[in-house]
Amino acid sequence: MAKLSLLLLPVLLTFVSTSLSCPEHQKQALLHFKASFINATSSTKSTLNRLDSWNSSSDCCHWDGVSCSSHFGSKTVLALYLDHIITSNSQEPVWLPSTIWTPLFHIRSLMHLDLSGNEIRGELPRDGFGNLTKLVHLDLGLNHFNGSILSQLFHLRYLQYLDLSSNSFQGELPRDGFGNLTKLVHLDLGSIYSNGSFPSQLPSQLFHLRYLQYLDLSRNFIEGELPRDGFGNLTKLVHLDLGSIYSNGSIPSQLFHLRYLQYLDLSYNSFQGELPRDGFGNLTKLVHLDLSHNSFSGNIPNEIGNETELQTLSLQHNNFFGKIPSSILNLKRLEELDLSYNSLSMEIPIDIGNLSNITSLVLSNNKLTGRIPSSILKLKKLERLQLDNNMLVGEIPSGLSYIKGLKSLLLGGNHLTWNNNATIEPKFILSELSLKSCSLEGEIPNWISTQKTLNFLDLSENQLEGMFPQWLAKMDVGFISLSGNSLAGSLSPFLFNSHNLVFLSLSRNNFYGELPSNIGNASSLLVLMLDGNNFSGNLPESITNIYSLVLLDLSNNNFSSNLTDMTTLEHLNIHDNKITSEFLDRVCQISNLYILNLRNNSLYGSIPNCFSNLFRLQILDLSSNHLIGDIPPKFGNLAGMIETSDVTSYIEDNLNVSFVLGNRIIDVIVIWKRSKQGISWNNLYICSLLDLSMNQLSGEIPASLGSLKALKLLNVSHNNLYGKLPVSFGDLKNLESLDLSHNNLSGSIPQSLANLQQLTTLDVSNNKLTGKIPMGNQMQTMDDPKFYANNSGLCGMQIRVSCSEALSPTKPPGVKNKETWFSWEGVGIGYAVSFSVTVGILYLTDNFVPTKPPNYRRQQRRQRV
Repeated sequence: MAKLSLLLLPVLLTFVSTSLSCPEHQKQALLHFKASFINATSSTKSTLNRLDSWNSSSDCCHWDGVSCSSHFGSKTVLALYLDHIITSNSQEPVWLPSTIWTPLFHIRSLMHLDLSGNEIRGELPRDGFGNLTKLVHLDLGLNHFNGSILSQLFHLRYLQYLDLSSNSFQGELPRDGFGNLTKLVHLDLGSIYSNGSFPSQLPSQLFHLRYLQYLDLSRNFIEGELPRDGFGNLTKLVHLDLGSIYSNGSIPSQLFHLRYLQYLDLSYNSFQGELPRDGFGNLTKLVHLDLSHNSFSGNIPNEIGNETELQTLSLQHNNFFGKIPSSILNLKRLEELDLSYNSLSMEIPIDIGNLSNITSLVLSNNKLTGRIPSSILKLKKLERLQLDNNMLVGEIPSGLSYIKGLKSLLLGGNHLTWNNNATIEPKFILSELSLKSCSLEGEIPNWISTQKTLNFLDLSENQLEGMFPQWLAKMDVGFISLSGNSLAGSLSPFLFNSHNLVFLSLSRNNFYGELPSNIGNASSLLVLMLDGNNFSGNLPESITNIYSLVLLDLSNNNFSSNLTDMTTLEHLNIHDNKITSEFLDRVCQISNLYILNLRNNSLYGSIPNCFSNLFRLQILDLSSNHLIGDIPPKFGNLAGMIETSDVTSYIEDNLNVSFVLGNRIIDVIVIWKRSKQGISWNNLYICSLLDLSMNQLSGEIPASLGSLKALKLLNVSHNNLYGKLPVSFGDLKNLESLDLSHNNLSGSIPQSLANLQQLTTLDVSNNKLTGKIPMGNQMQTMDDPKFYANNSGLCGMQIRVSCSEALSPTKPPGVKNKETWFSWEGVGIGYAVSFSVTVGILYLTDNFVPTKPPNYRRQQRRQRV
């Protein structure tokens, strides 16, 4: 018997080991899945995570990312954690076909499947979900699935967790499918459509998911008002994100009856009206409340102090007014408070220091008055303090320097002063410091030199004086603005040894001398503004090494004309310097220019044809110079004026310095409709401008300019241009301002200008134009007579001068009158009449003229003798 047992033992062990490993068909399905991944990524530089352990010689239940369960002595694959499998080793994204996960449909026992973050592209497989009837958890987020959302997903009746967020689906969301997902607890549909579309009304079945705790519909287009009824049924809701859904109207009152709600985000919408005062008393478990970037108005309800569990409160970018409610001081757990960009007034609550857990306090851009409360020094956990752009007065509390964790201190745009006599031994380690427009006097405080982690420094628009501090030149600061002071001295070469310097503004000071020859070492420099100083000499040749340069302003200095070739400059502004037209030829080589402003210089010569090579150029200002010759017809090839690009995104994508391009960067100053205006960097993509005015240009206006369909403003006034206005100007569909005044233009105004629906300003005064002013559309509104003054023969309702019916707006006067005495019909009639008259004359001549006498010739000879 014992011998029989020994003989059966190997068989028994083989049976047990086989029954305790995953089924062979599931193992093969997983190996097939891995092989598909390898084939799809074989031509890319990428790494597969967690799949190294997948091989045919081991039990698949022991593989990374695989979880199995045992039932009656056998194992089956229960869960697959396959999120973020691929790590790309290059900048090129790795795209995987959606068919790659088809083998997984053979594992019918699956209850948990996570394929998120794998850059899978294509439609969801239409066959397969019917096999996964036991699925409880399905995560397909952070991919690039397109096509329609399959109705099969809504037949998975055991599903509790569904995440389809951040994909590129199209088509309608199945309206009747949610009724089957009665067990759903977590639903994430954030940013599921590539174009942001979403049904204009939320599916009614969505509000019948009574177990739902997590709902994210953010970053979709759910236009119009939210339903008044429905949200009240989701009584177990804990997390609700409706941010960036483009809704308007008021907040449904039922949202304030969700007593388990902990997270509520309604940001970046168009909600309006006052916040309900009686609603906040119900949301006693609320931890996160974000109502920012809407149009809420009125006072901030005092009842908001009932939300004692709040840790984050964001109400910025609304229209709230009145004082900051004192009940906010009841929010003892509050860590982040942002009330910026409203119209809040009166003083900061005197006991603001009672918010002992606060790490971020942002009250910028309001109308707050009074002094900075001394209790603010109690906020020992404070990392971010932003009170800039208010009406605060008094001294900046010197005790702020002892808040060790303080990293961001923005107090600019107030009426604050710094006690220069106080002994300051700062304990904080700042990364941002802005004291712009704070009435600071004297030299730049020396304690700033102790801030080794400082990356943002703005001390502009003060009364600072003295020499440029050498210690600042040795600090590795990324953003420096000292403009609008009385600082002097030469620039230290150490300043440009920083590889982190991206923004340097020293404009409107008293700096002098030549620029350091090593300026090109600041290879990451994005903006360099040195205007309004006394710099002299030439630009160093090394400036050509600053490949990332976007804006260069050297106006109002004493630079000489020997400018070097800057091959990748993106914005050039060299006002009021005496430079020759040779510089224009060099500018042609700056191939990445978006903005070129050479206004108000002493440029001579003609505009070179090579300007057409600046394919990104969308703002060009050469006005107020001494340029001669024709307007190059190749200007019609300026692609950046035919279709503008998003310069802000271009810079952010290539330079990764988006913090500079936010609200802190200066506007681009242009002459817009005869006045200086600033255009923010965020709006540059909608602005295109061409200004050649105040020169001595001659010749005809090229018809090719009609190709610049993105132009917003075109100004060629105060030149010597002649000839007719191009009919092609009617194709400038985005044009808002057209100034052709003070030239020698003749002929009539083309009727095609009536096609310009955006046109608000038209000036053709002081020319030699004649004929009828066009009618229709926007031309009806161009009725200021001074914009048509001093022309020889214009008429029309715009100038209260009646026109002859014969006049046409597209033909010069007098042409039609000449046609009245000449026509082919007249030629025919005249020929017949003249023929008859001639014949009659000959007949009469033959019969009535006397016959000459016989001695006629002899008598003639006698008379001659």
